[in-house]
Amino acid sequence: MSAKKQATNVVKVSILGDEYSIRSDASPEHTRAVAQHVDSVIRQIMSGSQMVESHKAAILAAISITGELFEARETGATLAGSMQRLSNEIRPWLPPSKRKD
Repeated sequence: MSAKKQATNVVKVSILGDEYSIRSDASPEHTRAVAQHVDSVIRQIMSGSQMVESHKAAILAAISITGELFEARETGATLAGSMQRLSNEIRPWLPPSKRKD
């Protein structure tokens, strides 16, 4: 059995007026910012429609936030590819001692 790393922080956050205690290795500030983003997206969804059910708004918020994550990953991968191509282009210009072939 593998030992799981213990969470170092317990942070109380509020989402739609309900309080949650979140255990995380992330900083309390990071955890609060994440919870605030989740709360904000759920509230935007609820204010933009006639939907009253918070659990449905939470599911739509999860889909929206996951979409943001996928887009950020794709952007990161594109950027990494561009940096690799640029690195390959300038490598021949470097002195031989600085090249990592």
